[in-house]
Amino acid sequence: MRTSRAPPPLAAGRERIGGEAGSRGRDDGAGSRGRAPYGSRVGPQSLRARRRGTEVARVPRSRLRRASGRSMEDDAPVIYGLEFQARALTPQTAETDAIRFLVGTQSLKYDNQIHIIDFDDENNIINKNVLLHQVGEIWHISASPADRAVLATCYNHTLDSKVLTCAAVWKMPQESEPGSHESPDDAASAAHSLELLCHLDGTAHGSTACVTWEPTGDGRRVISLADNHLLLWDLQESSSQAVLASSASLEGRGQLKFTSGRWSPHHSCTQVATASDTTVRGWDTRTMSQVYCIENAHGQLVRDVDFNPNKQYYLASCGDDCKVKFWDTRSVTEPVRTLEEHSHWVWSVRYNHSHDQLVLTGSSDSRVTLSNMVSISSEPFGHLVDDDDLSDQEERRPEEKSQEPPQDSVIATYEEHEDSVYAVEWSSADPWLFASLSYDGRLVINRVPRALKYHILL
Repeated sequence: MRTSRAPPPLAAGRERIGGEAGSRGRDDGAGSRGRAPYGSRVGPQSLRARRRGTEVARVPRSRLRRASGRSMEDDAPVIYGLEFQARALTPQTAETDAIRFLVGTQSLKYDNQIHIIDFDDENNIINKNVLLHQVGEIWHISASPADRAVLATCYNHTLDSKVLTCAAVWKMPQESEPGSHESPDDAASAAHSLELLCHLDGTAHGSTACVTWEPTGDGRRVISLADNHLLLWDLQESSSQAVLASSASLEGRGQLKFTSGRWSPHHSCTQVATASDTTVRGWDTRTMSQVYCIENAHGQLVRDVDFNPNKQYYLASCGDDCKVKFWDTRSVTEPVRTLEEHSHWVWSVRYNHSHDQLVLTGSSDSRVTLSNMVSISSEPFGHLVDDDDLSDQEERRPEEKSQEPPQDSVIATYEEHEDSVYAVEWSSADPWLFASLSYDGRLVINRVPRALKYHILL
């Protein structure tokens, strides 16, 4: 059995913006475009620097317009480089005061890590801590919505020459809080390890693709997707034990497997959407039965789904057909809108938590796009409109009938990545800030363009 070697310890500390960061790595989905939009490709000096630790960089302001089409007045992106490849990213959902993201690495040679990235927006300073995740490569990570110290990971585990993707719930040590070290720049500080709370022992059902938490409540209920099984878990006191409460299975021809899933914040948190092959399904967690099915939602594999936080029947999906589609689950014959802005597989789609017209997508064409889907948002006229009150609203405002309908558009395309972008996430503390992660270990923190922000607010 292969034994893991711990990499040189990384100190938790503070990274000031400066210099340039870059990395390249293999990709199991699609190759890198091999471009460095803000600087030259990685050279020997950069590689030596990466062996010493992580790097943070800002894209030169003079290149912003050419690289992404954004205004020169917008803030420059902030780049954080991990020493390992990575594809797992989540905001620390329970933390609403600090801008914080968690990143999980994928390394076959060394112990894997979870990087806690704390971003000081006012001073453009990143505080980071590193936790060891010694059980295997991290394929998916999700944070508890109730306890900021608790998270779940899906990771590779080798047993009897077979590789399974398992899932577990962990607790971060108190020392992992950014800024809690007396000497944050002390290079001798060793990385801490995660505390195992419980396994989501779904190995009897196959490999676990992802874990999703109940959006509201006390963080006691999670759902894991293992091959063709949908498993609902109840976490006992202090999350020290997981009890399988109920389950459901995909039935049909072939080897059906779930690829991703998302728990709806609507309907009293009783619905979950899953993706399998080219189909999106909705499930009622009370009966574990299907409530809707979108067959052939995409021409190829569906990679991700997400719910509109303000419109209970709307969800978005993305897939290997390079498209992002928006659905009304009450009528699933055709999507209400379709975006075709990527040239390769779309791996991730995310609605903004507050302003649902803002939609992020990440693709293995190495691009991140920010779209303004105002026509199907909860604010089509610049203010909150309820689905049931839309007709009444139009009657009360006849002058708006003569106005042109709102136009959906791509606001910005972000090209700071050189490799496949596997994850995009909005900050849980700042609705105007988001992060994207590419396979070469590059985390990019960006902001919504100021002009759009002020247009939405004013």
